[in-house]
Amino acid sequence: LYPWRHRSAGPQVRVKRDWIIPPIRVSENSKQVPEDLVQIKSDKIFTGEVIYMLEGPGVDQDPKGLFEIDEKTGWIKSKMPLDREKHKSFKVNVLVGIVLESPTTIEIYVLDQNDHRPEFTQKEFIGTIPEFSVPGTSVMQVTAIDSDDPMTENAALSYFIVGQESIPPHSINKTMFGINNKTGVIYTRDVGLDRDVVQSFKLTLQVADMSGMGLTSTGRAIIHISDINNHAPKFHPTMVCNNKKTIKNMQSLVNATDKDQKGGDNWKIKYTIVNPSGHFAIRTDPVSNQGIISVAKPLDYESQAEYRLIVKAENEVRLKSPYEQIHSATVTVRVMNENEAPVFYKNPIKVTVAESIIPGTVLVSDIAHDPDNSKLRFEIIQDPESWLAINHATGQITAKRSFNIRSPHVRNNIYSANADGISATATLEVSLWETNDYPPVLIPLSGTVCSDQDRDKLGLLLSAVDEDMSPQADPFTFYIGDQNVAANWTIITLNETHAVLHPLIDIEKGEFSISVVVSDSGSPSLSSNALVNVTVCPCDSFGDCKSYTAAVFGTKMGISFIALMIIMGCIALLLFLIVLAVAVNGCTRQNIRKGGGLLVGVSDDDIRDNVFHYDEQGGGEEDEDAFNIDFLRNPRDMVPAPASFFPQNCSLPRGKQPLRKDAPQNLPSPTYPRKPPGDPTDIEDFINVGLDAADNDPNVPPYDTALIYDYEGDGSVAGSLSSIASMGSDDDQDYDYLNDWGPRFKKLANMYDPR
Repeated sequence: LYPWRHRSAGPQVRVKRDWIIPPIRVSENSKQVPEDLVQIKSDKIFTGEVIYMLEGPGVDQDPKGLFEIDEKTGWIKSKMPLDREKHKSFKVNVLVGIVLESPTTIEIYVLDQNDHRPEFTQKEFIGTIPEFSVPGTSVMQVTAIDSDDPMTENAALSYFIVGQESIPPHSINKTMFGINNKTGVIYTRDVGLDRDVVQSFKLTLQVADMSGMGLTSTGRAIIHISDINNHAPKFHPTMVCNNKKTIKNMQSLVNATDKDQKGGDNWKIKYTIVNPSGHFAIRTDPVSNQGIISVAKPLDYESQAEYRLIVKAENEVRLKSPYEQIHSATVTVRVMNENEAPVFYKNPIKVTVAESIIPGTVLVSDIAHDPDNSKLRFEIIQDPESWLAINHATGQITAKRSFNIRSPHVRNNIYSANADGISATATLEVSLWETNDYPPVLIPLSGTVCSDQDRDKLGLLLSAVDEDMSPQADPFTFYIGDQNVAANWTIITLNETHAVLHPLIDIEKGEFSISVVVSDSGSPSLSSNALVNVTVCPCDSFGDCKSYTAAVFGTKMGISFIALMIIMGCIALLLFLIVLAVAVNGCTRQNIRKGGGLLVGVSDDDIRDNVFHYDEQGGGEEDEDAFNIDFLRNPRDMVPAPASFFPQNCSLPRGKQPLRKDAPQNLPSPTYPRKPPGDPTDIEDFINVGLDAADNDPNVPPYDTALIYDYEGDGSVAGSLSSIASMGSDDDQDYDYLNDWGPRFKKLANMYDPR
C-alpha cells in the first residue's frame, strides 16, 4: 500500500510509484456481513479529501451488489454471503479522485467450504457378469460428483458397498462383490456365480467426501448373472417313430431340451440329419426349440418303404463345458403306400418348331409317368387354334396342321396349350420360328420416268412387301429378269426395301415393259417376277407427262377443253350411227330377195362359187342375183315344188331341194382364197393356196362331186341314180326328212308338213 521511497545524496528526484495489492481471499457462506476486506489509500500529495471508487463484476456488473467501497477511507467491503459454486472469483477496478492515479485491479477469491454432498451420477447402476467368473473379474464402474472445489478435500470421494441382496433371495449368503474406494470399480470377490442358482444381485452403495470422513450419500447397483453355454441339449427319448399316411404334408417333431437361459443364444438348438439321403430336411422352431422334420423330395413306397434318420442336436454357440457331450437320436420314418397322382417330367413342356411344320409331325412324347405304374389317359384341355393332337394312351403330341405365327394366340412367338392327365396338368409351350412362306410382291407396277432430267436423276422408285416377318423378309434383292432389257436398264439398290429402276442410255419417249425380279432374304429365298410398265416422257413440275396434261388442259397450244369434249361427243355419235347402220343392214339381209319369193336366209356357211363376201360397201354388178349352184349338183333328183311356193317369174329350176346337211357348228369357218396377186410370178402360189383351201373346206359334201365354175343354161338331163327320183309324184313323197335338216330349213319343213 505504501511504495518505497528512495533517497540519494544529490537533489531529490520524484520516482513514479505503483499500487501493489495482493489477491483478497474471502470464505463463502460467511455470516459476518458487511465485512471489511481491504483498504485502498493513495500517497499522492493533494490538498483536500481523496474520493475512492469501485467498479466491475459484483459492483456495477452482474452479479451486482456483492461489494462496495468507502469513498473516503478506501475500505472494500462484502455486502452479502458469497457462494463459490456460483462465482469462484471477481476482478474489480479501483479509481482515486479525478484520475489522480491510474486504476488498479483487485482480485477477490472465494474460499470453498464443504457445503455440498457427493451425488451418484445414476440412480441405479446395472451391470452384467458371466456365470462362473473368477474372483477379481471387473463387473462395472460407478461414479459420483461433488460440487465443492475438486482441489480440496471437500471433493475427495470414497466408495463403499454397504449391502448385498441375491435374487432369488438368500440363494447366496457370502459377499460376492467388492469395490475400489477411489475408482468405484466393482469386482468379484469369490467363486460360485452359477446362474442356475442365482440370477442377479442388488448392491447398496455409499459415497463420502473428505476421503470418507465428510458428507455421504447412497446409491444402488444391480448385477445380472449372464448365461454361458455350459449345458448341451439332450433328447428325452432315444428313438422317435413317425408313421405318416400323407407324405405330401409330412412333418415330424423331435424334442431336445437345454438348461441354459431360455430364449438366449445358448438355448437355441441346431438340428442336423447325420445321414442325409436328400429326401428329408430338418429345421428348428424358434419358439418351442423343437426340430421339425419335413419331406424334401417325393418318397416312393415302391423304392423304399422305411427310412432311419440319425438326428444330432447342438447349440449354435460353442459349448464351453468340457463335461457335456453332443446328443443324437434315431428317427424312423415308415412310408405308407397310396395311389399317387401322375407326374409330368417337365412343366412347362417346351418345344421349338417351324411354323410351316408338316401335319403329323411329332412334337413331344413320353411327357408323364405314374409312380404306381398305372395306365394314364391324356387329354388336351386348351388348344385355341386346334393345332395339336394327342395320343390318349401314350401322351404323344403331334401337329394337326401347319402353325401360323401371326395367330392372335401366339405371343412372343410362343403358343401355349394345356395337356391334362387324370389328376395332373402341364403346359405345352410351342416356340415357333418364322419360315419363308410368301414371296415378296413388287410395287409399283407402273410409273413415269421424266426424260427431260439428267440421266443420273432418272429412275422409277421400286419397293416390295412381304407377308413374312424378319428374317424371312427384307432385305430384298432387285434385278432385271430379261437380259436383253438389262443392256438398257439397271436397278440401283437404295436400302433394304427400296431400289431405283434406272436407264443406262438415253431412252426414247414411249411405253416400256420391263421384267423385274425381287427376292427376299429367307432360307430358302423366294422371289417373284413382275412386269413394270414404264412411261418415258417429258414432265412438268409435278412429275406428270406434259403430253397428257397439255392435251387436256392446254390453252395456248391446240384446242380448249370444251372443244375437245365437243369433238369426242361427235365421234361417239358417229360410232353410234355406224353401229345402227350395220344392225339395219343385218336385218335387211334376212328379208326376201329382190324379184323372187324364196325365203332363204343369208348364211356365212352358204358359199357361192361365183360370189365372194368381202364385206365391202360400194357399187357392184348390175345383175346381183346369183344362181344357187347347189341345185345343179343333182338336177334329175329335183321334184317340182308346188306352184304356190315359187313365183311364175322365178328363174330357179323347179324340182325338189337337194339333200344338204349343215356342218357342225364347232368346225372352223371356211377358208377363202386370198385376192389374186398383182405380180404374175406369184400365180403358182395363188393356185396352190386355192387348192389347199378347197381341200380343207369343211362344208364340202361328204362325196366326190364336180365343181361347176359357170352355168350356161339347161342341159340334157341324165338318168338319176338316186332312189328319191324314182318316186312318182309329190303326193307319194315323204317330206319328214326336212325336219332333220336343222333350223335353217324349219320354214320349208312347215310348208311340206301335211298337218
